[in-house]
Amino acid sequence: MRNKYTLLFSFFLLSSITFGQNNSSNIEESVNSSDIVMDSTTVAFDSLTFSKSSEMLDEEIYWWIIENSTKGTDNQEDQELFLIAEIEKLSPQEMIGFRLRTDKLLFDSYNPELWCAAYIVSGGCSDGGFEYFRCWLISRGKEVFYSAKANPDSLINQVVEGKESYEFEGFWYVAMNAFKNSTGEDLYSFIDYDQFVTNDENYPLLKFNWNVEEPQTMEKICPILFKNLWK
Repeated sequence: MRNKYTLLFSFFLLSSITFGQNNSSNIEESVNSSDIVMDSTTVAFDSLTFSKSSEMLDEEIYWWIIENSTKGTDNQEDQELFLIAEIEKLSPQEMIGFRLRTDKLLFDSYNPELWCAAYIVSGGCSDGGFEYFRCWLISRGKEVFYSAKANPDSLINQVVEGKESYEFEGFWYVAMNAFKNSTGEDLYSFIDYDQFVTNDENYPLLKFNWNVEEPQTMEKICPILFKNLWK
């Protein structure tokens, strides 16, 4: 009988030790797997060796991301989050390139005719407001942007009854936020401003061909918008 109890005790002791070893091994494997998953979501980025960039993201890729963001969301807050998440999938240089492409489009659309349209559509438009208006314009997609650039009156198709603001300030920051989330660094620190000069620091001095004190000058530039929206 004693031998029987001794054998049973030895069996339970051996099972306990084996279970403990296996459990410990499973915990270690779980931790290691977690580390691997964590590492796979971070962007390899060495700020000390990374060269500053002046290269814009390919325009078709840029507009493809914008178009997807308009299809996948129905308000600015969601579109902003969508854009940040998509830009985070790019390489650090491409994230910078997204910002540079945005700067180039903002630079190219800095003209008095679009400013007149923005003033009519929004019922007034400051310097900062015009910047955020053009951010909104870009966020509407390639066709809307280039149509408005060629003919500001085409924006009548984007006017929504009861909508007061045609600005998108958050769009200005999507690439910067994505870069920060992915690398922990400030995107602007890695732009080569000696080579990339089409930015807000180098906007041309505009010669306005309209004056809010003379509404007829605004009507001449944007007759459709003026007729339908000016009060």
